[in-house]
Amino acid sequence: MQRVLVIGSGGSGKSTVAAQLGELLNLEVSHLDKFYWSAGWVKPEPDEWIKTVTELINRDSWIIDGNYSGTLELRLQRCDAIVFLDLPRLLCMWRIVKRFFRYRHATRPDIAEGCRENLDLEFISWVWNYHRRSRPKVIRRLREHAADKQIVWLRSRSDVNKFLSQITSTGTQA
Repeated sequence: MQRVLVIGSGGSGKSTVAAQLGELLNLEVSHLDKFYWSAGWVKPEPDEWIKTVTELINRDSWIIDGNYSGTLELRLQRCDAIVFLDLPRLLCMWRIVKRFFRYRHATRPDIAEGCRENLDLEFISWVWNYHRRSRPKVIRRLREHAADKQIVWLRSRSDVNKFLSQITSTGTQA
C-alpha cells in the first residue's frame, strides 16, 4: 500500500485511522478537510480544489482521508488501496458529538487553522443520512474499482483494530 484512500461517514474515524496508518506505513497523511477549508469555514473555488487534489494524488505515495464526492473519482483512479470505514450510524453520531465537545473552543488538528469545531443541523443530517444517501454511491464506486484496487471494508471498531494490528512497518498486511 503506497497510495491509500480512507473514506467513510463523518465520525467514522477517517482522520484517526489515516494517522495511524501513516505511522505504520511511514507515509505522509493528508486530511482533505485541512486542504478544503480556509479560516472561517470558507470553501475553495471548484477549479482550485481540483488542482489541490490533483497535486496531492500525483505524489508517489500518500494516505488521504476524506469524502468530497466531487473529487472522489480522481482519488479512486490514483490510489492502490481503499479503506472504507462503514461503521454503525449511532457510533458515528456519538463520535461527532464527542468531537464537538472536545474541540468546541479550538481547531482540530486535522482541519484548517481558523475553523473552530461546530456541530450544525446540516452536518448532523449528513451523518445521520449517510447510510441511505452516500453509502450506496460509495459501494457502487468500490465495486467498479474492485478488480484493480485493494479494498479494505471495515464495519466495526473491532474490524478497524484487527486491520491496524495486521499492518506491519514494511507496509504489508499479515
